[in-house]
Amino acid sequence: MAETVTREAVLEALRGVKDPELGRDLLELGMIKSVEVAGNDVAVHVELTTPACPLKGQIERDITAALKTKLPQVRGVRVEFTAQVRGMSRGGELPGVKHTIAVGSGKGGVGKSTIAVSLALALRSSGARVGLLDADIYGPSVPVLLGISERPTVEDQRIVPVQAGGMPVMSMGFLIPQHEAVIWRGPMLHGAIQQFLHNVHWGELDYLVIDLPPTTGDVPLSLAQLLPLTGAVVVCTPQDVALADAIRAITAFRKLKIELLGLVENMSYFLCPHCGERTELFGSGGARRLAEREEIPFLGGVPLNLDLRQLGDEGRLAEIFDNNHPMRQPLMALAEQLAARISVITERERRLPKLEILG
Repeated sequence: MAETVTREAVLEALRGVKDPELGRDLLELGMIKSVEVAGNDVAVHVELTTPACPLKGQIERDITAALKTKLPQVRGVRVEFTAQVRGMSRGGELPGVKHTIAVGSGKGGVGKSTIAVSLALALRSSGARVGLLDADIYGPSVPVLLGISERPTVEDQRIVPVQAGGMPVMSMGFLIPQHEAVIWRGPMLHGAIQQFLHNVHWGELDYLVIDLPPTTGDVPLSLAQLLPLTGAVVVCTPQDVALADAIRAITAFRKLKIELLGLVENMSYFLCPHCGERTELFGSGGARRLAEREEIPFLGGVPLNLDLRQLGDEGRLAEIFDNNHPMRQPLMALAEQLAARISVITERERRLPKLEILG
């Protein structure tokens, strides 16, 4: 008769199975929430540190391999996943917001706003609670990309952001006529950013994505002064002139002591929709080489895509994530790499003590 599997034996077999990104034991991290044994079948409930985990499949394979190797009598293994994003717990954060992510560039024209909105939509599509702040006061693009024309309301003397498919969004573009210019000096910009952060009812969010203006000026400085950002993402294109501007953005974030979450290469290549030929219009691999030289993560590249441009112009960018669009996969991959990077930084800064192990 085959030896019966016990819960205690399962927990012992799981010791040493690590989160691939965090490099720590799943049990020590408190990510194994429960173990159920029915005869020789085992069910393990794992709570991930982000719903946008890029290595969920590897965790499942590692758990299955550990149990079947150490407990040959185990017949079936079922791994169930939930996710709970952990905040930084540094103090000074926005109430209810676990992570604030700035998306910037050293220059305009590299598709920074499209990437910022896409990252927010992708994180939301993974199951995270996400908000989006358009901090480009002079040239707000978010209302256009999302096709939003409503105005925010006020409740209990706080601004209630506009909802885009359940995602709270705030932008200066909601408050001024479409073609009216904002002509403000630095102190007024600082005041606007302060209002958008602290006088908006953001609610409970895992991630607040902030689209910065394409400069290294007043707005990033205001953000650094007003709250402890989780970090910044820098967007660039492959050619040398864009990389030179990206270096300036990287330098600026470092001077402000803002963690660099990674570099995104937009317009990496063009894939012909008719013949499928790949053409590297702006060169190849420049952002990856820059990331390696500056010792910051390379989050990935995004191809130049006609649909992405058209859907953005028409305010239908969210449709990429509602349908099986070819651009969904590369944008989801970016968000997963970003979420994994944030989990690593959170674990490092929280310096979590070993949690009580089940059993």
